[in-house]
Amino acid sequence: MDMNLLTLARTFDSDNKCRELLEQLQWPDGVRCTRCNSEKISRIEKRNQYDCDSCRYQFSVTAGTIFHDSHLPLWKWFAAVYLMCESKKGMSAMQIKRTLGIGYKTAWYLCHRIRAAIQAVGEPQLSGEVEVDETFIGGKEANRHKRQRTGLTGTAGKAIVIGAVERGGAVRAKVIQNTDTRTLDRFVHEAVSQRVSLVSTDEHSGYRLLGKDYNHGTVNHGKGEYVVGAIHTNTIESFWSLLKRGIVGSYHKVSKEHLPAYVSEFEFRFNNRKNPHLFRDTLKRLLSTEPLPFEKLAKRSASRAA
Repeated sequence: MDMNLLTLARTFDSDNKCRELLEQLQWPDGVRCTRCNSEKISRIEKRNQYDCDSCRYQFSVTAGTIFHDSHLPLWKWFAAVYLMCESKKGMSAMQIKRTLGIGYKTAWYLCHRIRAAIQAVGEPQLSGEVEVDETFIGGKEANRHKRQRTGLTGTAGKAIVIGAVERGGAVRAKVIQNTDTRTLDRFVHEAVSQRVSLVSTDEHSGYRLLGKDYNHGTVNHGKGEYVVGAIHTNTIESFWSLLKRGIVGSYHKVSKEHLPAYVSEFEFRFNNRKNPHLFRDTLKRLLSTEPLPFEKLAKRSASRAA
């Protein structure tokens, strides 16, 4: 499904049309009972539900999915999915609020439910030539309000994100607590296949053990060294630039509690940058994701993220 904003507005201008697509994606071979898997199904037209003739269970296409118990029209869900997928640097809840004409709380909850659905799970390990690097997320101390300054300098107090990217392929990124050898080494072994031809990093001492299992090459940024033959970290640093420009330009700030969800969102968009069916595939993920109650999100942080 090659989708753009005009096509989206024309094709899915009602909840019935949206529901028809969701049913096609959920049951491509015909509706089946979600409890007993029976094909003997009757439609309850007035309630947009189905009744299983075998076990008498009543269900709908949105029941038990991320759409569950949502009072938001499905066409607004579709619009939010499209906007978040196609906005290279992301789209804030405030912008979604203005675009869809909904409340901020509703927009924030909507965006986080979509992020929950697109988190990477069970993705294959990276291969080929891989770059690994870490970055720090957080504003400068001098830019904080006096009452919010911590007295910490440099990278102290900032969130840490590590990432690995397959050149010409996918990226894996994760929020970590520190940059010690054990943490960095564990991430690389989880994300990167040992059959890669090259793993490029900078001179950080935390990567010193990678040579045991990988063809490991380093560049010394501290000495002004950035490219040594095929060894460089330019690709992963480009991803960091995209992530940081999105946080500063679109969200303005992101809490540490919710940072992993935002990192996953940028990872998903980057990995699907060449996917012509991104909108359809994202809807499939929403249909296969369990409900996410607002209370579960809200108690992760006393204050709301962007």
